[in-house]
Amino acid sequence: MSMRAFIAIELPKEISDYLSRLQDKLKTTGADVKWVEPDNIHLTLKFLGEITEAQSKEIIKIMEDTCGINPAFDIALGGLGAFPRITSPRVIWVGIDAGRDEAGKIAQELEDKISGLGIAKEKKEFSAHLTIARTRSAFNITALIQDLKNLAGIMPEQNLRFKASRISLIKSTLTPKGPLYETLREISLKTA
Repeated sequence: MSMRAFIAIELPKEISDYLSRLQDKLKTTGADVKWVEPDNIHLTLKFLGEITEAQSKEIIKIMEDTCGINPAFDIALGGLGAFPRITSPRVIWVGIDAGRDEAGKIAQELEDKISGLGIAKEKKEFSAHLTIARTRSAFNITALIQDLKNLAGIMPEQNLRFKASRISLIKSTLTPKGPLYETLREISLKTA
């Protein structure tokens, strides 16, 4: 039995709430955008694609090994941005300020170890970000770009940070309404 899965750091409620308010500000542009459900927003460390039951057991072992040597760390939200760039936004995201290097180190270790299971390595370099939306068409895109530019330089109104203390293996089931996520396993990072 195979499933679609990824490894991520899940977000506490106050962070999801802040991202939801940010989405609400951008929704006023009326652009044709698919918004990520605030409860589904997470910091992806490694997208796995389709994996088998046997691979999931190996992946959990790798996650345990990685968590055993990497301590919990603080994450602070950064500014708003878009891929490939703000002036032609396809993916809209919120950056990670503090914690970017730590998240990158864990992502790299997972990447290296998991590639030994026959799961392809990412072609792009890891970039710590929280995807909040994807544009679907150019409808009202000018208004959206303007809002993104206005908001891009502004850091979160309150210093939004949280302790990343564990990583999760999450199963993703695609449905017509959007993906359903189920956390299969949470593994705690090393405590100091």
